[in-house]
Amino acid sequence: MATDYYGVLGVRRDASSDELKRAYRKLARELHPDVNPDPEAQQRFKTVTAAYEVLSDPEKRKIVDLGGDPLAPGGGGGGGSPFGAGFGGLGDIMDAFFGSGTSRGPRSRVRRGNDALLRIDLDLSETAFGATKDIAVETAAVCGTCKGDGAAPGSHPVTCSVCNGRGEIQQITRSFLGQMVTSRPCHRCGATGTVIDTPCRECGGDGRVRKRRTLTVKIPAGVEDGMRIRLSGEGEVGPGGGPTGDLYVEVHERQHPVFTREGDDLHCELRVPMTAAALGATAKLDTLDGDETITVKPGTQGGQVVTLNGRGIPHLRSVGRGHLHIHVVVETPMKLDAEQERLLRDLAKLRDEESPSIVTVGSGDGQGFFSRLRGGRGGR
Repeated sequence: MATDYYGVLGVRRDASSDELKRAYRKLARELHPDVNPDPEAQQRFKTVTAAYEVLSDPEKRKIVDLGGDPLAPGGGGGGGSPFGAGFGGLGDIMDAFFGSGTSRGPRSRVRRGNDALLRIDLDLSETAFGATKDIAVETAAVCGTCKGDGAAPGSHPVTCSVCNGRGEIQQITRSFLGQMVTSRPCHRCGATGTVIDTPCRECGGDGRVRKRRTLTVKIPAGVEDGMRIRLSGEGEVGPGGGPTGDLYVEVHERQHPVFTREGDDLHCELRVPMTAAALGATAKLDTLDGDETITVKPGTQGGQVVTLNGRGIPHLRSVGRGHLHIHVVVETPMKLDAEQERLLRDLAKLRDEESPSIVTVGSGDGQGFFSRLRGGRGGR
């Protein structure tokens, strides 16, 4: 079960960052070891501190809102440590509210770009045997005028006059617990420590522009609907000309008019007249590998399956292929002329089939309808 971090702090799920901070301060004053030496209070103080660390981090809060736990093993919170990447530990959190006021330094203007997602529609034959496709993508690219710097040609970012390049503004107040030092990102420079007085006209100071380009994507044989192909470094360029994210191409397989796919196996129906099922016949089937001759043996029953081994989809990560399963559907004529009806009645008389017979359970091979039904339900 994921921890209810909102409940730990006693705030709503839509609480703002200021509301989170006020709730944490209130609890911290009550539970801090210097104020409350009770061991249970100390343990709760650690829990409250970890909850604030999670909810004050936008990425970790997003995981919580999706029902996950970023502090659980594999949950993105540092393998279960009570303090993740947002703070180095309890000391860092206490410094932010009660501590020495040590600066964390300005945030880099250069950051990694976002990943991009693109959908591609493919036919069954293309997902089965692979294909090479040219796709048009529009992503953020480095501005050709400022080369990602964001400043107009001939100018450069300058030190922020509000925070003097620290990237944050500190305020010192006193309380019964002692000196409190609070820090907040500088509103002037956005915590980067520098400002662009003369931004580039082409990109507006972002260092990036939208650019359309064409990429060649190699589709491997055996991909399935919904799979994603990763193109490393083909996503969005980061702010300030930062590293490029990845591009994911999501495969969507178009519906085939004949075949239905189930993993690496294919299924289709072969409809045969009643007479062909009784006498036997051959039929041509256009498979992914070309025409195949399907033999319908005399006496074929409806529901029987003819399997062509190795005529399905190639395995994605191993050799070999799936199978093609052909489901026989016997069609009974719905309208007969007088001559056809007479012939069928004569045949029924010759075969002593003028009246249907009821097969008792357990007769014959023991695989009557009700016997199979019970078997399918586990014998209940």
